[in-house]
Amino acid sequence: MSYFITGTSTEVGKTIASAIVVEALEADYWKPVQAGDLHYSDSHKVQELISNPKSKIHQNSYALQTPMSPHAAAEIDGIQIELDKITPPKTQNRLVVEGAGGLLVPLNDSDTIFDLIQPEDKVIVVSRHYLGSINHSLLTIEKLQEKNLKIGVIFSGDEHPTTESIILKKTGVTFLGRINEEQEFDKEVVKKYAANFKQALESF
Repeated sequence: MSYFITGTSTEVGKTIASAIVVEALEADYWKPVQAGDLHYSDSHKVQELISNPKSKIHQNSYALQTPMSPHAAAEIDGIQIELDKITPPKTQNRLVVEGAGGLLVPLNDSDTIFDLIQPEDKVIVVSRHYLGSINHSLLTIEKLQEKNLKIGVIFSGDEHPTTESIILKKTGVTFLGRINEEQEFDKEVVKKYAANFKQALESF
C-alpha cells in the first residue's frame, strides 16, 4: 500500500509530514524526483528524523542538480524526465511517496506530479496556513477527486479553525492531524507526532 504525499505549494511541510507518516507506519520512503540539495536531500532529512529500524529509504528515480521545477532542472542537466522510468521500488512494506512542490508541477512538457499518483494510492495533502491557502487547498483536492482517490489532509502550522473547517466542509476529505510550529523537528518530536497520528493513519 502506498501513501502519496503532496502539498498545496512548495515549502509547506511535506518532508516533515512524510517523516511523521513513515515513522507512524514504519513504512518505506521514496522521493521519485529530487531537484537540488543533493548533498542534503529530502531522503537524507527523512532518514535523519525517523527512529524505527524497519523503514528503508529508496533511491530517487531522478536526482537533479538545480533547485527548480523538475522540468527546468532536468533541462539544465541535459536530460528529459520520462514517466515510464519512474517506477515504484519493490518492497513488501508500506510505502510513503513524496511529491515535489504542488500537484501540477511539471516533470516535462506533458506530465506533472499528478501523473505519478496511482489509482490505488492513498493521498495525503499537506495544507499550510498562509493567505491564499484555502484556494490552493480546494483546487488541489478538487484535482485529486477527479481520480476518485482516497484523500486525507494534514494541516501544517498553528491551528486556524476557520480555514481548516471550511476546507474540510467543502471537500469531505479525512482530517488526519495537524503539525504545529515547533522550535525544531528532531527524532523525538517526529516520534511524538507519529504516535499521535498513528491511529488516524491506520484507519485511513
